[in-house]
Amino acid sequence: MQSIIVLQELIDRLPARLQALPAGNVERKRAPDAWSVKEELGHLLDSAANNHQRIVRTQLEEHPAMPSYDGDAWVALHQYQRRDWQTLIERWAALNSQLLAAAEAVPDPDWSRTCTIADSGPLTLQFVFDDYIEHMLGHLRHMGVKVDDLVLQASSAG
Repeated sequence: MQSIIVLQELIDRLPARLQALPAGNVERKRAPDAWSVKEELGHLLDSAANNHQRIVRTQLEEHPAMPSYDGDAWVALHQYQRRDWQTLIERWAALNSQLLAAAEAVPDPDWSRTCTIADSGPLTLQFVFDDYIEHMLGHLRHMGVKVDDLVLQASSAG
């Protein structure tokens, strides 16, 4: 599946790209109420944790009802701006490796299983996973990280 290949490419190659970002850039906020790159990566940690739950529970339960989460509140609670950049990168790789393992365990017919998130209608597991990857790619692009070459490489591999 295309999204699985993209996630594997990101896990393999993104940490080096994140480490290469200039230190001053990762902590700088574009505006007082905007996330820094460090906080945006932290948001991706929270997104991985929430989406991992969605992938696992949708495989194990019939039509689970999942909560939404307040991204700003989670970022503030975890105090990502004060955290070590290298540690955040390592956590991103570890959480996404765990999420990838759960996604790789999905039998083909189970990608059509459904869940709800907050007050959504039924969402297929395929939609949830693909949406997670697109959400992550959007944030990475916003952070100034090159990812389109990885997506293209995954497209040609799949």
